[in-house]
Amino acid sequence: MPRVTNQVARHKKKKKIRRLAKGYRGGRSKLYRTAKNAVERSWSYSYRDRRNRKRDFRRLWITRINAAARQHDITYSHFMNGLRTAGVELNRKTLADIAVRDPNTFGGLVAVAKQALAE
Repeated sequence: MPRVTNQVARHKKKKKIRRLAKGYRGGRSKLYRTAKNAVERSWSYSYRDRRNRKRDFRRLWITRINAAARQHDITYSHFMNGLRTAGVELNRKTLADIAVRDPNTFGGLVAVAKQALAE
């Protein structure tokens, strides 16, 4: 009986790793062992950064809302507290978009928040 090897599966596995490492510099794209290390590290970075992206966007939205609120003489925390007290349920992403694209509407929201805080 002839000897059976696992070459086809092994070559397929190595080809997959090299394809994922395409564009990497030097041996990281050509040598299997270094390519495998680089690809696995990139997977861990992408996993971590998918979560960090959410944090970064929330920080950006809060910064934009705070900047727009301060133009109307109110801080971010007072503004958000006033909206919550008034029963306005807009998320930070929407508020930041309104602050950038439609300052007049944002001014109306600030007035609602100030009125709710005054009561």
